[in-house]
Parts: sequence; C-alpha cells; structure tokens
Amino acid sequence: MSVTTVARRVALGPSPGRTTLALGLGIALLVVVTAAAVAVGTSGVGPDRALAIVVHRLTGIGAVTWPASAETIVWELRLPRVVAGMIVGAGLATAGAVFQALLRNPLADPYIIGTAAGASLGAVVALLLPIGAVGWLGIGAVQALAFAGGLATVLVVYAVARGRAGTPVVTLLLAGYAVSSLLAAGVAFLLFVSGDRLAAVISWLLGSLGGASWPRLALAGPLIVVSFGLLLLRWRRLNALLLGEGPAAHLGIEVEREKRILTALAALAASAGVAISGTIGFVGLVVPHVLRLAFGPDHRLLLPASMVYGAALLVLADLGARLAGGIPVGIVTALIGAPFFLWLLRRAVRADG
Repeated sequence: MSVTTVARRVALGPSPGRTTLALGLGIALLVVVTAAAVAVGTSGVGPDRALAIVVHRLTGIGAVTWPASAETIVWELRLPRVVAGMIVGAGLATAGAVFQALLRNPLADPYIIGTAAGASLGAVVALLLPIGAVGWLGIGAVQALAFAGGLATVLVVYAVARGRAGTPVVTLLLAGYAVSSLLAAGVAFLLFVSGDRLAAVISWLLGSLGGASWPRLALAGPLIVVSFGLLLLRWRRLNALLLGEGPAAHLGIEVEREKRILTALAALAASAGVAISGTIGFVGLVVPHVLRLAFGPDHRLLLPASMVYGAALLVLADLGARLAGGIPVGIVTALIGAPFFLWLLRRAVRADG
C-alpha cells in the first residue's frame, strides 16, 4: 500500500458503521466462544451445570446441586484457562499490530525482535534447574524467568541496533534475528541435555494454556491491560509512523522516543503473555494483518479490534486443543494460521500480478 493511500485512509478514519461492524462482530464472536469454552469439556460437566456454577460463584444465585469436584473443574480449571486465552490472545494480537506498524512490515509478529527466544531460554533454564518448582504467590520460577528473559532480550536487541543517528528498522530486524538465533542455539543445547525433562520442555515450547491459574493471571493480566491502554493512547503516533519516519518527524513526532516507548510496551505485553502460555505462534501475525486488510490501517480501530479478535481466536483454538485430547494450543494455532496466511500471501501475489 502506497504512502499516499495510507495517508488518505488514515485521514478519513474508520466510519461509524465500519467500527460498529468490526467491534460488534468481534465482541459477539468472543462471547460465543468464551461461553462454549467454559461450558464444553471432556470431564463430564455439562453446559447447564457449568453455567449454573459460574452464575452461583459470581452472584450467589441458585442452590448448590453439584459435587465439589464439578465446581473445581469449572472454576479452577476451565475458567482460568479461558481467561488466560483471552488475555494472551489479546496481548499477542495487539503487540503484533504495533510491531507491524512500527517496522512497516506486514510479516512482523510479537516475537520478531527476540521476545520468544529470550522467554524460551529463561523458561527452559527454570524447567531444568531445581528452581523450577520454586514459587511466590502462585507465580512459578518458569513464568518469572520467561518474563524476564523476553524483556531482557528486547533490551539487548535494541541496545545492539541503536546508533548515534537512531535505530534503523533494518538494523533492528537484523539484530533481533541474530540474537534470536544465538538464544535458539542455547535452547537447542538445553534440549539435548534435558534428559527426562524433555517432554515438559517441549510442551512449554509448543505453547499451552493448561497451567493457567488465578495467581498467574493476576500477574500477566494487569501488565497486558496497562500495555494495551497506553498503546491505545498513542494511536495517532502509530498512524504517523505508518507514513515513514521522515513524514512522522515533519508532523512533530519524536520518532526515536516513540519507537522506544512503543517497542517497550509491545514487548511487555508479549512477554507477559508468553510467561503464562509459552510460545504461541500466528495469533500476533495473522489477526492484525487480516484486520488491516478488512478494516484499514487506522489504529483507532485496529488496536481494539486486534485485542478482541485475538482473544476470540486463541480461546477457540484452545477449545479445539482440549477437545482433541489436550494437545498444545500452539499446534492448533499453527494448523489454523499457517494455511490461512499462505492463502493471504497467494492472494496478494495474484493481486500484484
């Protein structure tokens, strides 16, 4: 899309009808898949009983006619997993939208500058060392080191790419690729020596919401919500950066400062999500890309739409993973996202032709 076309579409802004359509469909989809994910499972607790349990726990309405085990399944297992899918999916899709605008690259995802590689190395170290079982307020060492590893990697990449004249996008991408490759080699070595911990390491690397709990959500949820709120406040700056760094500077944007702030906020959201779910691919790549094609590049609509549709997609994918026998949700998102993204690329090639 040319700079002139982007500028024209951003200047016009999303129409009220388009905004209502995009967000209305997304919210409706999220409500439906959330209700289905809470109500459906393989444990024998049916939809009627699951709904009654949730209503009773939230409002106190209704008599308790179910065993304690059913309430544990719904309230302590299913519901935290569903909420985790909403939080992680929203965070990854929002971070993906920001990186695609910041790097002006439709193939960018939340992990493009090393977040996943750093988080993976931190989590694998925690899984293989005796500290893996250590926890504080319900937060395990795996989640803590994954979160710290993701943020630390982004800081290292940015420090390597930054020069006297600023941080060129190409240099940032190359630095992210190099650092990610180095950390991936470290993860591969740890896999080689993991012994009987290999299954646990691979399960984390493939991404799963099975370990979600209310204390872990209490850590990641506020971080992702705060990141999203601060990013949404900067939608004008994101729109300006779509035009390029030169035009954005002429509009009065402090480009380097904004790049640092946006990178930090997007990395914070991605790292918080990865810390509780492992590395889940394609959500942060496909969702904002498709929404940009469907509803335009204006971040007034793109950011909240990415949040809603990202949450719905991951909750739906996790429901499929549970019904398929508890496979890692990262496998399901790859099976959904990769063919769809290949179709989008083929469509784009035909349009250019």
